[in-house]
Amino acid sequence: MTAIPDTAGHAALAICESLLLALNDRNILPEREIIGILQDAAAAHEQAPYGDGKEDMHGAVAELINQIIGGGNSVRRR
Repeated sequence: MTAIPDTAGHAALAICESLLLALNDRNILPEREIIGILQDAAAAHEQAPYGDGKEDMHGAVAELINQIIGGGNSVRRR
């Protein structure tokens, strides 16, 4: 069986998005805190030290997280 690239990353993303939705649905975390968590995650990649050889990866991760924020995928907009 051939390994599919990024399977673990896609699984982790799906699990995290489901957890964020569940936390919001059960009124454990409000939308603003969930957005804050996502913004912190994006900022960690946006501010990653230059010269580690992973600049493209950090930029792509930050962009994806910002798209998730913009698309409302991790909170059910009320």
